[in-house]
Amino acid sequence: MNEMSTDPAGVKTARSVQFYIDERPFWVDGTEAPAPKMTGTQWLIWWLSVAGKFFEGLVVFMTGVAMPLMASEFGLGATQHGMVGSASLFGILIGASALGGLADRFGRKRVFIMELGLFIAFLTAIIFTQNFAWLIVCLFGMGLALGCDYPTAHLVISESTPSKTRGGLVLSAFGFQAVGAIFGTLLGYVILTLDPSVGAWRWMYGVAIVPALAVFIGRFFIPESPHWLAVRGRGQEAETELQKLLKREPAYPTRVSVSEPAKPAREAKSGYRALFQRRNMRALILSSVPWFLQDLGTYGIGIFTPTILAATVGHQRAHAQNVADLVHNDLIAAKGTALLDILLLVGIIGAVLLADRIGRIRLQVFGFIGCAAGLFIAAQAGSYSGATQTTLIFCGFMLFNFMTNLGPNAQTYLIAGEVFPTHIRGTGVGFAASFAKIGACLTAFLFPVLLADIGTTALLYGLVATSLVGAVVTFVCRIETRGISLDGH
Repeated sequence: MNEMSTDPAGVKTARSVQFYIDERPFWVDGTEAPAPKMTGTQWLIWWLSVAGKFFEGLVVFMTGVAMPLMASEFGLGATQHGMVGSASLFGILIGASALGGLADRFGRKRVFIMELGLFIAFLTAIIFTQNFAWLIVCLFGMGLALGCDYPTAHLVISESTPSKTRGGLVLSAFGFQAVGAIFGTLLGYVILTLDPSVGAWRWMYGVAIVPALAVFIGRFFIPESPHWLAVRGRGQEAETELQKLLKREPAYPTRVSVSEPAKPAREAKSGYRALFQRRNMRALILSSVPWFLQDLGTYGIGIFTPTILAATVGHQRAHAQNVADLVHNDLIAAKGTALLDILLLVGIIGAVLLADRIGRIRLQVFGFIGCAAGLFIAAQAGSYSGATQTTLIFCGFMLFNFMTNLGPNAQTYLIAGEVFPTHIRGTGVGFAASFAKIGACLTAFLFPVLLADIGTTALLYGLVATSLVGAVVTFVCRIETRGISLDGH
């Protein structure tokens, strides 16, 4: 069999990082060989990134199950109830903007390790929390770490994988947020069954410590992003890390020679000043505003689905007289929520299969419209009772969960990591995620208040409107990133 070469002419010249990640080998006679498979290191990076999204779904959505127990133990009122629901989201908001940009300054790998260490510290501390103030601090701290993971996890995947399959790989990792949501809800149900006490919520968080430690250790064994090193003018280090990333048997490529960007590109403005330059404004609006609008619905519905179901789907004991009644109501809500959360997973599977085929923008616009339809159906439940009411709520929420993960919940995350230049990519994704979490925090904090003041129906109609606005903004500011090389930014 003929030997393989990285160039049909047999000449080795300096290339971009993405060229080596994307390139297909040639036989020495110039015939193109099949594309090489992902290396073990590339898959390791993917799995370690998956974990961050899983933990986010686990913590944020499990809080919905744990919240009634926390409220009982600490005697929480409506405002404090909202603070518990929004604390981790506010932490994500701050972490994405304050810490996400660190990956542009100190490198992707260092921040990737640091963020999970921070998460483990607060995850451990919450188990021993004895008062409301420390409960909020711990939830905020976990959110801080998860917020940092928003840009960093995207970057370590997108900067290490082929352009043609990048969308599916990033979204399949992001989809583990839905897996975490389902697992967190089911875990809450199992723990409540085994330990029907007010303090059971501590076990819900405690069981995540061991897997988080395993992921933390694993992140020490990945290479630094060659893209980041090349843009920083560290070409020799980029070549070394690229060879680690693409290590396979038989060896291919056998040798790499990375071309560094021109000096003006290396010295371009960085940080938030660069984000607000005119040439980056369209990308900034596209990545931030639709994400904000979809988080209004996704997190509000996600966190308070147990509350809405318990109040409207029946069999709830209207006034919990004791711990047994409280746990009974929580178990009913947890079972219904777990069923609805399955549609999140189905939606992300659709996004993974379609993002690299029909494009990000089409899916996001279509998804926003579908979210509006689902919320509209659920809003009609207020005019009915009994089986009809239950059917409308479940059908509406199921459609919403499917369409949000097929469209805006997945695509906003994917687009944000692809529309900015490499030297400000972490800062850009961090800003977009942070801006989006303003919406998540608002809806998480205000939901219990608004549910009491204006009712479920009016609240759902409001979210119908924000979903439609999201579709319009996406279409007007559209930048399709399907299959583009990240070297082109």
